[in-house]
Amino acid sequence: MQHLTHWDILLGNQVAKKDFIDKIISGQAEGELEPFNTKKGILFSDLSIEKFIEKEYIYQSVEAAPEMHRQLRTFSSGERKKAFLKYCINRNPDFIILDNPLDHLDFASRKELHIHLEDLAHNIILIQLVNRSADLLPFIKNKRQINDHSLDLNPLTAVSNTHYLTLKAIPKPIEQIDCPNPVLIQMNNLKVSYNEKPILNNINWTIKKGEFWQLIGPNGSGKSTILSLITGDNPKGYGQDLYLFGKKKGSGESIWDIKKKIGQFSSSMIEMFQKRHSVEQMILSGFFDSVGLYNIPSSLQIKKMNEWLDFLNMQQAKKTPFILLSVGQQRVIMIIRAVLKHPPLLILDEPTEGLDDENVALVTQLISHLAKETTIAIIFVSHRVEKLLAPNSIFELTPKATGSEGEIRIQN
Repeated sequence: MQHLTHWDILLGNQVAKKDFIDKIISGQAEGELEPFNTKKGILFSDLSIEKFIEKEYIYQSVEAAPEMHRQLRTFSSGERKKAFLKYCINRNPDFIILDNPLDHLDFASRKELHIHLEDLAHNIILIQLVNRSADLLPFIKNKRQINDHSLDLNPLTAVSNTHYLTLKAIPKPIEQIDCPNPVLIQMNNLKVSYNEKPILNNINWTIKKGEFWQLIGPNGSGKSTILSLITGDNPKGYGQDLYLFGKKKGSGESIWDIKKKIGQFSSSMIEMFQKRHSVEQMILSGFFDSVGLYNIPSSLQIKKMNEWLDFLNMQQAKKTPFILLSVGQQRVIMIIRAVLKHPPLLILDEPTEGLDDENVALVTQLISHLAKETTIAIIFVSHRVEKLLAPNSIFELTPKATGSEGEIRIQN
């Protein structure tokens, strides 16, 4: 049997990953990867999947799963990756570049893909690029890391567990958001179906001030549906026993009253902020809930913004364009923007996905500090267990034929 040499490469977020991938795919690799210049490769990544979904949608084609007569967009995250990987294999490449293949997958899907990749490694060369050392594949012996823009391969070294923030007292809000009821969210026997397909069944979940929850569940189990019920965006909440900040859904509550009580972060939000707004403008825009700063801030708002920058030890980055920050710093600023007014509830949707180990430490330490030092209730949505975070409770969704059911686990 032919012996294939695979590569497992750990990259920091500051590395120009796209340039590195383009070099290999276009046959311009250097050093140890130079042999790939005479081989045909294909890229397997979340971005390539998104582009493929867009292509199928525009041309109304079915290319990734023709045997099932389904477009890729109709699959869950895990199914998409499996179907697109099969499509990549069918292109008969000499090698596949796997860009963070385990991202956004639940534990079972990660394990299944891991097994599939180990089996695939007998026939096709794999080059895996990851940001988290925990995602390195044990069966790949050739391990390297890239530390900077030079794109040079270096021997893999141990990951530092240094804490990267020396956090001070959290700045107080300019004014307190009125929310006298200690119970923020209450769901009693909630059921949600789409086109007669059950999504959620008998969901009972109460979220109180100051609680720190992690929401988990397999891909497609209804996590996004639950979040949309909490934010008031989902019309399926009408006519159900659902209370948002003390008011029953459909009892005349204003969607804006609900939203001003919730701070939100998801990595997709960063795509909205691609103009060259400075760090201080980004934070100040949180007072106005705008994408960019288009209002004149008050002197008190400017003072509060400076307090947050002092809190983060980031005064030196005040005038820096937001898009030039590291990925981890961007997420920290976006989370600060979300908690600027101390909303009763903060929703963090996969805030650590796509980050390297250093930036994960940066973001999780901030979240942990907010959980300990404020009365803000936090819902942390992630498939991963982050060692610097200690949620008080877990709400786990388990899919069933009648819709996903929820189970509460209290942490010690």
